[in-house]
Amino acid sequence: MTRNVNLLDKLRSSLTPVENHLVDSYVDGRVSRRDLLRHGSLLGLSLPFLGRVALAAGFSAAPSVARANVQPGATIRVACAAPTGAIDPVLAGDYGPILMFQQVGEFLCVDGPDLMLKPGLATSWKPNQDGTVWTFTLRKGVKFHAGGEMIADDVVATMDRLADPKNSSNALSVFKGILQKGATRKVDDYTVEFHLDGANGNFPYLVSSDNYNAIILPANYAGDFETTWDGTGPFKIDKFTRNVGASFVRNEDYWGPKALPAKTEFTFYQDIQPQILALQAGQADIINKLPAFAGVALLNDPNFEIISIPSTANQGVHMHCHMGPFKDARIRQAVALSLDREKLVNGLMKGKAAIGNDSPFAWIYPSTDPSIPQRKQDIQKAKELMKGAGVEKGFQATLTAPHTQEIPAFAQLIQSWVKEIGIDLKLNIMDRGSYFGDAVPGKSPWLDAEMGIADWGHRGVPNVLLKSLLTSSGAWNAAKFQNEEYDRLVQSYIASSDLEAQRENAGKIQRLLLQETPMLFSYFFDHLTATKKGVVGAQPTAMGQLFLHGAGIV
Repeated sequence: MTRNVNLLDKLRSSLTPVENHLVDSYVDGRVSRRDLLRHGSLLGLSLPFLGRVALAAGFSAAPSVARANVQPGATIRVACAAPTGAIDPVLAGDYGPILMFQQVGEFLCVDGPDLMLKPGLATSWKPNQDGTVWTFTLRKGVKFHAGGEMIADDVVATMDRLADPKNSSNALSVFKGILQKGATRKVDDYTVEFHLDGANGNFPYLVSSDNYNAIILPANYAGDFETTWDGTGPFKIDKFTRNVGASFVRNEDYWGPKALPAKTEFTFYQDIQPQILALQAGQADIINKLPAFAGVALLNDPNFEIISIPSTANQGVHMHCHMGPFKDARIRQAVALSLDREKLVNGLMKGKAAIGNDSPFAWIYPSTDPSIPQRKQDIQKAKELMKGAGVEKGFQATLTAPHTQEIPAFAQLIQSWVKEIGIDLKLNIMDRGSYFGDAVPGKSPWLDAEMGIADWGHRGVPNVLLKSLLTSSGAWNAAKFQNEEYDRLVQSYIASSDLEAQRENAGKIQRLLLQETPMLFSYFFDHLTATKKGVVGAQPTAMGQLFLHGAGIV
């Protein structure tokens, strides 16, 4: 690789030792250009600056994304899932409310399809030397729809609201053990510091669109979002009717380029099939979230476009590690070896997924260790493990799962495969609300089941799944997995901002989880958005958000 030494050395003079190490790794070939951009962005280096680093090292700078070449003024119609509860940025945790409050609200930074963070209401961010304090610089001139400039007081109040256990925020799954109420501090009107419980190399993702609750609200927000809809975004509320839909109009006082559509309309549906019929009948322009299993009719129809975004979303299968038939790790391994993952990807998911290897480390994460052998179906070895565990004659068990997406069909495939190794698996398929219940032990079939499936959304970094699903104190540890070595490795992974150190810890975690197998991560499915021909500029995210400010119809 040829590089401009003088230019590169000049650029190096403004970098910290950690940042220079990242550049050295890129120049030596240990880090790809994608990883340079992604981790440089994480450390707060601007994309133009990173482009100059790449150019100095012998590559061209990354191109910028242009707005759609369409005339402004269109109305964009979206078919989407109906919110199952109140549209409350503090409490909500399902796709319906997330999509709605994101239309008017904005994040400090945005996690793109390439897993790179891009500036939003913050223009830059930077850690201290050990990654325990992150400083964010806020954008000036941003106004809330109801009036008043967005400043540090609003950011502090938003984060304290989410981090306060008394509010029972859905964001506590992200902030617990990382950011406490009172730890977000104003430096001046346009500078905020986050003082963390411990070092965290990926922290900016936790206050980005990756944490869907973290839209910035006014400091005086009183829990009345469905009345005020007060945000900073490119659209303002026009009309909202519960269980029916919502419409938004262009915010003419927006801080950035004005939205191209004059209006956006969202129609709520209880199921995916009516959404598909609406798109086919010309009553909708976009289906925000199209499951591959249910959307086969659209995948190869030339009248529609499918936007496919690789994601880390998955249908995780837990097995109770401390009691019942799955307490022996050999039995859990046997279950894992019975699965045909290629059939899951190519058959069940119609090729719109990637094979998983029984850890949250999806292939798209830069820190995933690619040298770890992929687990494959091996019925003979599975039978040997069953014999070694003293259950060669098999046993009965129950798999409890929610009736959502392709999960019932997935459960039936698991039932069929484990039958080959002697497990008589009964299925208990429940409606989603009843399955998750109150999400606390004793009041949740999900957390109480000896074997269960839960749908986990996309995350730009694996931190939340690593910590909440499988650490000893994890809030979502349905497998009741208790492993001190795993807890230590996760803490080391989270604390590191160095890609090589992250990958080293990731490899150890991946190997440990293959040995223990508390959960099955069989596949990671793509996020699919369907549009009619001629719709351009819509920007979905794997998290389920849909950015329409640059959308139009040609």
